[in-house]
Amino acid sequence: MSAKTILITGGAGFIGSHLCDELLACGHEVRVLDNLQEQVHGPVNGPPSYLNRAVRLFRGNICDPDALARARRGVDVIFHLAARVGVGQSMYELVNYTNTNNLGVAVLLEELIKQPVEKLVVASSMSIYGEGLYRRRDGSVCTVPQRTLAQLKAGQWEYVDEQGEPLRPIATPESKQPDLASVYALSKYDQERLCLLIGRAYGIDTVALRFFNAYGPRQALSNPYTGVLAIFAARLLNNNRPLIYEDGRQQRDFVHVTDVARACRLAMEVKEATGQVFNVGSGRASTIAEIATRLAAVMGKEQIEPEMTGKYRVGDIRHCFADISRARAVLGYTPRVPLEAGMEQLAEWLAEQRAIDKVSYANVELETRGLTV
Repeated sequence: MSAKTILITGGAGFIGSHLCDELLACGHEVRVLDNLQEQVHGPVNGPPSYLNRAVRLFRGNICDPDALARARRGVDVIFHLAARVGVGQSMYELVNYTNTNNLGVAVLLEELIKQPVEKLVVASSMSIYGEGLYRRRDGSVCTVPQRTLAQLKAGQWEYVDEQGEPLRPIATPESKQPDLASVYALSKYDQERLCLLIGRAYGIDTVALRFFNAYGPRQALSNPYTGVLAIFAARLLNNNRPLIYEDGRQQRDFVHVTDVARACRLAMEVKEATGQVFNVGSGRASTIAEIATRLAAVMGKEQIEPEMTGKYRVGDIRHCFADISRARAVLGYTPRVPLEAGMEQLAEWLAEQRAIDKVSYANVELETRGLTV
């Protein structure tokens, strides 16, 4: 692909900054529109130190049409990553989440209706699936409803069929019907659908990527609503026990951020990707308890064991991990960083970081609103 001028909304953040590096390495010109939100970046006056100096940063809000118009002038491709992130916080900060995520994408798309680009890639989320797919003992595949309050209060975490037989979680493909269990999930689905709808109507090549649990250097360690690995790291850096909901056996898909960045680039480059949705994960399931224990080990803090709270957080699901067959076949995407190597790299970065542990504060916020059981 010839060199392009590319805008990444939310590009000064964790995934966005790695995408900047990926695109610059391929010879593209990269711009970023980011409001440098304090919850993510802390009280900063300028760009984060990790942001590549070759990036042209426009500081502004995605909901500001004028800021967006300035940043996207002359741009060929847009990656829309700007979003408020966090399942728990989304359940009580409805205005902030819908303003940034729902209104923000609408502002972007109205700008593109006036002046289309060659390609639009929007970051969606695995959270839209709710629960992943399951298999019955007879081999048939099924979906499951959200767990009832009575089940959760009784600590009945796992799913069973009508006869009480346990269901086995399996990899979730893009064809699985969404089940929106949080305000965050609803807003990400809105972003995804609006982009694909307007892209189709106005002839803009559009791709949606459903990110699973991205991890790696540059995560916002002092943001208690970010990815679970960053939250665990903040606890461990302060010699506090990682707090785990339920029994820790819930399964997720952890994908290294450089693999996510490469998937984004491939979505831009591959013409056949237009109009499609792709899972971006590792294709491997890990339990939350396993992740907490492994992180403590690579950080040299094996003596700090995770605390199983036995509680449930509203909006959480039990199991969901990625079927990446479609991304392999269409994008040529193959994860390159195994979990073991990625965790070691993360630990090296963490050794030079400091974090303010705000997890207890976030838990109080949820508890006072009745969002934990």
